Amino acid sequence: MKKIIITDSVDKKCANILESAGFEVNYKPGLPKEEIVKIIKDYNGMVVRSDTQVTPDLINYMDNMEVIGRAGAGVDNINLEAATRKGIIVMNTPGGNTISTAEHTMALMMSMCRNIAQSNQSLRGSKWERKKFSGTELWGKTLGIIGLGKIGREVAIRSKAFGMTIIGYDPVLSEEMASKIGVRLVDLDSIYKNSDIITVHVPLSEETRNLLSEETLLKCKDGVKLINCARGGIINEEALVKALDSGKVSAAALDVYSKEPPEFLSPLIQHPKIVTTPHLGASTDEAQEKVAVQIAEQMVDLFNQKGVRGAVNAAAIESAGNAELVPYVKLAESLGILHSQLNKGQLKHININYSGELLHSSTTLLSTAVLKGFLSKKMTAGVNLINAPFLAKEMGVKINETKSGANSNYVNLMAVEFITDKEKHSLAGTVFGNREIRMVDIDGFHLELNPEGNMLFYANIDKPGMLAQVGKTLAEANINIAGLSLGRVDIGKKAITVINVDSEISKDVVKRISEIGGVTEVYAVKV
Repeated sequence: MKKIIITDSVDKKCANILESAGFEVNYKPGLPKEEIVKIIKDYNGMVVRSDTQVTPDLINYMDNMEVIGRAGAGVDNINLEAATRKGIIVMNTPGGNTISTAEHTMALMMSMCRNIAQSNQSLRGSKWERKKFSGTELWGKTLGIIGLGKIGREVAIRSKAFGMTIIGYDPVLSEEMASKIGVRLVDLDSIYKNSDIITVHVPLSEETRNLLSEETLLKCKDGVKLINCARGGIINEEALVKALDSGKVSAAALDVYSKEPPEFLSPLIQHPKIVTTPHLGASTDEAQEKVAVQIAEQMVDLFNQKGVRGAVNAAAIESAGNAELVPYVKLAESLGILHSQLNKGQLKHININYSGELLHSSTTLLSTAVLKGFLSKKMTAGVNLINAPFLAKEMGVKINETKSGANSNYVNLMAVEFITDKEKHSLAGTVFGNREIRMVDIDGFHLELNPEGNMLFYANIDKPGMLAQVGKTLAEANINIAGLSLGRVDIGKKAITVINVDSEISKDVVKRISEIGGVTEVYAVKV
């Protein structure tokens, strides 16, 4: 009989389903780590939420563990590398909070537009201020949605029912899929210029941090209203308070903050034009029950050999059986991550060419790894090697695979091309020896670099002094160079330079490098 331990407060339906399937369940929420260590060797499955930290040293005691399941999105509290190395499948339940977060967004939108929270507080203070709290209707207003993943699309559907015009920005979602839910795809500047209300539903990354800043807020309509139920830091909080004080932003509704919990006496929390809630997007009975039921059903299917669903690392464990293939999976994911940061515009389709017999036998896994890398930087939902193809199909992403014989220079070569409505970029890579991942071609420029960590990509005129000027700018910012790769076609023509550095490159440094004469197409990326 399989034994499963639950160490966090998960809805009891999880234990009920597992017990009904014939498993022995030990429900021990809040069990201290030192106690877990004493008994964990006896268990085949483990269910957690966010409290239990599944660290490498804890995993080391898991002699019989087959699966660790998190009842929720993300697996930040589970060490994936240690679990994968030990052959333990890690599962989560992305999407379980989609409806709850979408509905909370709508609740905040209505509360913000009709001054629900403020008027409630006023009335409790024995005041009758009808004129002060006059609101605005949603009917006829333009809603700008930044990020049209599952939550963003559900918000669009609900907002449409209120008679709103919906415009959206998402570099992945196809126009065909957007039109099906009544959304017109536009660029970010059009969102800022035309929206009466803007709601964000993107992951927090270097690309999206301070997306709504003092600079971008100036592009918005006077009196725009803002909502953030995604991640703290996407809206710059200091800029938001200033914009509210000036009247540029007429109201805001926040469920997430750059620091949680926030400073309760700060202008952000105390501002009369802001509606705030304490990260309640997924906090509904239904959402918590849904993820508990989902993780239990996934575990039952796994133990009864009915398939693997929601696994974050199952394909990694599978590929681990072929040591020669493992670095190519990592390479494919790295190429996807790089494309997510280098491409501008609306994605049209992806072309992948596989050269070499080893790659020919694993195209499905490798293409999935490319999608995982790309989508992980574009979506709030957890992306893994199991759900990446489904999420790509849901977003209307088209991928074309071709196979060719051995390349004249490399036994196995993987070339990935992303085509958008504005441009196209191609990256090609291979593996040297058994483990040395290398990118060997960028848009036809031959070079050799390790696609890991923080990197600076830029194009420049091939003439003396260019690298020195860029290096000086990095040195002034106290950024150390760890590696350098150059690619050119001819003297005095366009060249490509990639610099590996030891720390992140700020937007200000990117701007300063972009202002160097002869330097163009500057990108700070991270893999």
